[in-house]
Amino acid sequence: MKGMVYIMSDTIAAISTAVGEAGIGIVRLSGKDSIEIANKIFKGSKVEELKKAENRKLTYGHIFDPENKEIIDEVLIAYMKEPYTYTRENMVEIYCHGGIISVRKILEIVLENGARLAEPGEFTKRAFLNGRLDLAQSEAVIDLIRAKTDKSFQVSLNQLEGNLSKKIREIRGILLEMLAHINASIDFSEEDDIDDIAYGQLEEKARIVRDEIERLLKTADRGKILRDGLNTVILGKPNVGKSSLLNSILRENRAIVTDIPGTTRDIIEEYVNIDGIPLKIIDTAGIRTTDDIVEKIGVDRAIDMVEKADLIIVVFDISSELTEEDFEIIEIVKNKNAIVLLNKSDLPRKYERDYFEQLLPGKKIINTSILKGIGIDVLEEEIKNIFYSGGVNIESDIVVTNMRHKNQLVKAKKNIEDGLEGIQAYVPLDCLEVDIKACWENLGEISGDTVSEDILDKIFSDFCIGK
Repeated sequence: MKGMVYIMSDTIAAISTAVGEAGIGIVRLSGKDSIEIANKIFKGSKVEELKKAENRKLTYGHIFDPENKEIIDEVLIAYMKEPYTYTRENMVEIYCHGGIISVRKILEIVLENGARLAEPGEFTKRAFLNGRLDLAQSEAVIDLIRAKTDKSFQVSLNQLEGNLSKKIREIRGILLEMLAHINASIDFSEEDDIDDIAYGQLEEKARIVRDEIERLLKTADRGKILRDGLNTVILGKPNVGKSSLLNSILRENRAIVTDIPGTTRDIIEEYVNIDGIPLKIIDTAGIRTTDDIVEKIGVDRAIDMVEKADLIIVVFDISSELTEEDFEIIEIVKNKNAIVLLNKSDLPRKYERDYFEQLLPGKKIINTSILKGIGIDVLEEEIKNIFYSGGVNIESDIVVTNMRHKNQLVKAKKNIEDGLEGIQAYVPLDCLEVDIKACWENLGEISGDTVSEDILDKIFSDFCIGK
């Protein structure tokens, strides 16, 4: 993305609605020349010039090509004067008929008359640079757009409203007090009683900072799941019911189900909402030795997916004898976070539950008959138990959903722990200042108070164009 000066001096434009057939499409402009550019290409039914229309109100008219006077589309248009806009700049939004042609033609006319095409996330980046949003709030915008459940939407909305940023600033405020205390104490370092008071107060505040950071970090794993989905892999040998399980959880026939082993040869991924918990559920190729090169690639991918999974649902057919492939799967999941399904339990059994309890100690084991829908509700309840076992209250707690935020919190926690050790060891105050300031700066990268331009470019490059 361009440098800050260039970004802030240009007027940018983009299509802000999804491509395809729709009732309406929106072309959005932001920058000092937005109203002037729109004025060149718009003719209203009641106003000759857009800037004479009422601020923040829709005006009816037409977009036309000023070069040949050809009408492009019938539209509603709104202009919004700075600073009370999304970007805190002059903005214009053109509401035209949906579809590919209309919005594209209007965007082309806008670009021909003085705007440039916006970079991904540039509208939100301007909102950040102009002080309307901090960085954590800006990142919450894309999380809100991508939210997959009501709970993930609510968590993103809380962050957009500044709840996480407020907590980060509270912690940084304590650190700032510590830095001021250190600097003041250095001026009176010859007085022993003042040193004792300084170290005592610093230790108390350092413990508060550490505890607050730890509280935020405890929410991070569940926050990541709410943001990205619980990465859940269905594993088993061919024909044990993996694809039937996927279809049952999705409540639709997403995967092909046959009696022929090896039907699923590649990875099938779908999202499903289980009581507000988003599952990224992955049906894999059956684990077995095969000479079929395509199926073998699928098996290798399945094993690779297991290593990346948050949760494995491993399926066994207890109506038949365990095979070498079953025992290989048992070894794969032995030390993983896994739920064990004993499928086809409505048929005569070759094994009882206690046999699998010995093979896979500590794992949750559920008797199922997937084709008859038996045990699916128990499985879903267990998934909810796993998610909520950490005691995080999604409705009331400030939840960390972003891996970048988690990484900065981890760094900040290390800084404050190093500082606390130094305080307890009575290291010189000027040495303590290094760890305290590093903690303050690392937390500042979450809110954007101490963030670099390179990090900003990376963050906003993940946004869609037009937001």
